[in-house]
Amino acid sequence: MAEKHDNTVQTGEGARAENGKSAAPKKSGKRKLFLVILLLLVIAGAIAYGLYYWLHARYFETTDDAYVTGNLVQITPQVAGTVTAIAADDGDFVRQGQILVRLDPSDALVSQENAEANLAKAVRQVRGMYSNVNNYKAMVAAKKIELERARSDYQRRANLARNGAISQEELSHSRDALTSAETSLTSAQQQLDTTAALVDDTTISSHPDVKVAAAALRKAYLDHVRSTLLAPVSGYVAKRSVQVGSRVQPGTALMAVVPLDQVWIDANFKETQLLQMRIGQPVEIEADLYGSDIAYRGKIESLGVGTGSAFSLLPAQNASGNWIKIVQRLPVRIRLEPDNLDKHPLRIGLSTAVTVDLHNQDGGVLVPEPQHQPRYTTNVFDHQLVEADALVERIIHENGEQARSAGQKKG
Repeated sequence: MAEKHDNTVQTGEGARAENGKSAAPKKSGKRKLFLVILLLLVIAGAIAYGLYYWLHARYFETTDDAYVTGNLVQITPQVAGTVTAIAADDGDFVRQGQILVRLDPSDALVSQENAEANLAKAVRQVRGMYSNVNNYKAMVAAKKIELERARSDYQRRANLARNGAISQEELSHSRDALTSAETSLTSAQQQLDTTAALVDDTTISSHPDVKVAAAALRKAYLDHVRSTLLAPVSGYVAKRSVQVGSRVQPGTALMAVVPLDQVWIDANFKETQLLQMRIGQPVEIEADLYGSDIAYRGKIESLGVGTGSAFSLLPAQNASGNWIKIVQRLPVRIRLEPDNLDKHPLRIGLSTAVTVDLHNQDGGVLVPEPQHQPRYTTNVFDHQLVEADALVERIIHENGEQARSAGQKKG
């Protein structure tokens, strides 16, 4: 019975050993199959990514180091004055030519009235110079007549003296009268030349004295007009710092006007991303404010001519012994198309993500030609000098030819 039990135990252990040996190869085969499948998937993924990169991804460069930038038109006074009124505040929309700030115009008005009086005085003085010239011309003509009379009298008396009809003393008196007439004519001619030299080749409006007074009036008029600060462009007010009653000086920043229809994107790309970038390449922009729902289009307008560190206030000193190479970034300016700016405006400083399409390689990396037209202009201030010129002409007319004609009619 004992032998039978031992045989039974040995038989059970052998069966379990045989089952273990058969299970091990099955598990090993499944693992190998799994690894092969995983390797094939990795290879397929690598091939797919390679094809994706070669056919699509290598033609695009992306960065999220991009921000909305625009013009901040600073409103600064050109004359000193005290602020009496502020017509716009932060966030207000203003149109070009709209009044933003008023300064107390009292001092400028007094200066303008003084300049108007000085111009009128100068015009009348120049009129007097022209009148003096006419007077001296008449005087010279009279002196010439006196000289001819004295010369004829002397010749007659000389003939009489040769015949003994008159004494030598009377002839001497006649000679003295002739000499005096010649001297008077010479003196009158010199006075005429001196007076004529002050007005030769001029009119009242072109006389130097009048032009000096007119320039002073133009300056005083502009100072008066500039006591009212206008919006150079249409846009939204930002950074208002001026207060009513403040005494401001020329050049002090009072507020800024931001034209949100003139914004662009400054994207800072790594230097390793710029090899295939060209001016004019299309760009897609996504603003963090609106997310992927709103897409903006644009084109590369210019590629930076220097890195941000090169133009920083304190450039890095890379000659030190612990130098570490850092990939630099260059700013790329992107001009926006006005597709969505009216419905979905962008603000200055907003973060964006940009993607540049590199397919088109026809453009250059630098702008080849200079700009022949100004990029930004305003005509708000053009009419100021025109109005000053009209005021000068009116004062000259009223105190010049018109006043002389009125005086002649009255006489």
